[in-house]
Amino acid sequence: MKARLTKLRTYTALHKKLNLNQIIKTTTMKNSTLNNFLKCFVLAIFTSATLTTYAQKKFGGLALYTVRDDMGTDAKATLQAVSDAGYKNIEAAGYEDGKYYGMTPTDFKDLLKSLKLKPISTHQSAVTLDNADKMMADAKAAGFKYFVVPIPPMGMFTFNQENRTMGMTGTVEDLAKILTTLGEKANKAGLKLLYHNHDFEFKKNADGIVPIDYLLENVDPKLLNFQMDLFWVTKAEANPIAYFNKYPGRFKIWHVKDMDEQGRFAPVGTGSIGFKNILDNKELSGMKYYMVEQDMTFEGLKPLDAIKISHDGLKEIGFK
Repeated sequence: MKARLTKLRTYTALHKKLNLNQIIKTTTMKNSTLNNFLKCFVLAIFTSATLTTYAQKKFGGLALYTVRDDMGTDAKATLQAVSDAGYKNIEAAGYEDGKYYGMTPTDFKDLLKSLKLKPISTHQSAVTLDNADKMMADAKAAGFKYFVVPIPPMGMFTFNQENRTMGMTGTVEDLAKILTTLGEKANKAGLKLLYHNHDFEFKKNADGIVPIDYLLENVDPKLLNFQMDLFWVTKAEANPIAYFNKYPGRFKIWHVKDMDEQGRFAPVGTGSIGFKNILDNKELSGMKYYMVEQDMTFEGLKPLDAIKISHDGLKEIGFK
């Protein structure tokens, strides 16, 4: 009897010990699961916040003319830097012999896609009535939406080295006819034609005609619209908002670049141009895209650093 009681007590103690070990093991597993869940939850929040922040930084466009020397040296590394600076869209200015920066149109398009950059517009200064069909087919293959004539084409553009002024030969009527034909070709190619201004188009020519006004009033908007360069409009002492009011919906892309106290190109937000007031009228203007551009940098500032300053300036002004 005594032996059986001793055995029973042993079994009871062992059973309690086993239950305690099971409870400890279960509790430990629950705590481990909870810890793992909390770790995953925190990681998910951090990842989401990081991706959201990154997505918020990616906005705006850059005219690659700004970094043309870097593009000539290493196009891929330069485009990576453009993407890293927070830009979402690009405008090309490097078409030659059927290639963009030495790449076939499709290779260039693929590279941009891999870097999360979108081709929006391309400046094609060498366009003529004879080569336009080929150029436009290449622009379309590269994924561009807008084909931009950046200067009066076909030998009409002039530049005076002594006083560094721009102008054009021929008549504005001739220019309008050429742009009309190019617009018809662009439509057939599935593109939209834009003309990019400098300062001289906003000043009366020898015949007393303001070229930009003539183009706006005499070329069908179904064939031609405009890329307004806000720096050059300001340089010409014209008022962008007045043009938006007079010709609403005609300015599909803007070139956004600032002007320093010496009247030189400057990173966006560091100069004197009143971008906030202009931006308030973007719907009136018809603006669909905008491109930061800075033709030259000064005081040792490198273009790849200037585009970072400009991107910060865009955000501060309210561009999205």
